[in-house]
Amino acid sequence: MKNYTEKEKKLDEALNKLQLMASTEIKSNKGLSELEHQKNQLIIEKTDLDDKYKELLKENKILKSQLEKVKVDINAKFDNKNQFNQKVDELNQETESLLDEIEKWQM
Repeated sequence: MKNYTEKEKKLDEALNKLQLMASTEIKSNKGLSELEHQKNQLIIEKTDLDDKYKELLKENKILKSQLEKVKVDINAKFDNKNQFNQKVDELNQETESLLDEIEKWQM
């Protein structure tokens, strides 16, 4: 009888350990499943962010190109304005010279 009771205790302990191991394995599997899901979500988010980054790089390149064109246009306009101002200055000097000549002739 003692033998039977000891065996029953050992069997109960073994069953408890198995149940504990089974629940631990279920929790581990659930945890792994959750981690796998999170990993997949992160991969999707990374892909989306990579696509957005590439799109931003394209937009940046386009905007830089447009900015460069605007700079060239502005420089050309300033060059034209400077040339115009230079011509006006030359004409003013010629006018002054002519006025001086006219004054000399009138004296």
